[in-house]
Amino acid sequence: MALNQEGILLDSGTNELEVIVFNVGNGTYGINVMKVREIVQAQTVTHIPNSHPHIEGMIRLRDEVLTVVNLKEVLGCVSEGDDSQDKFIVSELNKMKVAFRVSGVSRIHRISWEQIEKPTELSQGLQSATTGVIKLDGQMILLLDFEKIVVDINPSKGINVEQVRKLGRRERSHKKIVVAEDSAMLRKLLHQTLAEAGYEQVTFFENGKEALDYLEYLQTSDEHTVEEEVQLVITDLEMPKMDGLHLTRRIKEDDDFKRIPVIIFSSLITDDLYHKGITVGADRQVSKPEIVKLIEEIDLLI
Repeated sequence: MALNQEGILLDSGTNELEVIVFNVGNGTYGINVMKVREIVQAQTVTHIPNSHPHIEGMIRLRDEVLTVVNLKEVLGCVSEGDDSQDKFIVSELNKMKVAFRVSGVSRIHRISWEQIEKPTELSQGLQSATTGVIKLDGQMILLLDFEKIVVDINPSKGINVEQVRKLGRRERSHKKIVVAEDSAMLRKLLHQTLAEAGYEQVTFFENGKEALDYLEYLQTSDEHTVEEEVQLVITDLEMPKMDGLHLTRRIKEDDDFKRIPVIIFSSLITDDLYHKGITVGADRQVSKPEIVKLIEEIDLLI
């Protein structure tokens, strides 16, 4: 099953996404279609000695060698023995391709980001494993945090403050930055790395809607203009309530906001999807976890 990315949500910034629903054990989960390159029948896997317990091994898919991550191991599912219906979801994120083993794939749903809720603190670990919860057709679908799964296996694929320290001593900046990022872990890492780079006046929001509400609040203020209080916006793409494409479009269509530079910082900056950020008016697009590249773009814009 190959997916035509060009035909998916061609109208960028609609605050919608398409979710592939799949099963792992008895659980029902989802993945953003934009992360998926194809879905194939599970095949024989070559074992990798001394690898992480969540890595099943490697496969050769046409001309590419891909690492296989077993989501049954990641999610602690008891093996049922019969894996004849298993599928590999071939995903591209953080500029790399990974095959994820799942028990089966059902269908694709098109929904609004407004329908996605954040896991509550009472969900006993759910927050660390998922990015959102969808209630649809009488069932609960968990959107897995695939980026965190990959970083847990290979921490070098994450954001690291040591990368910034290699830039050397930097001047402190008084520029004010707004960041929309739904991951609490990434908000903490961005706070540390941006502060190390000299950008200490950073205001964080959990999604695009909260960031836009803040800009609109400043818009009505009699004390300062929006541009005095915000010199740059950094946004993730996948966020409950309002995604980064829709946020960027709303900023660039507003006469009071449109001169504020917007950087999209996401694991979904691929060759196929880059045009979506261009369409909504993003000034720059940087792939996670390239934090040094992000800082270089901030330096150029403000």
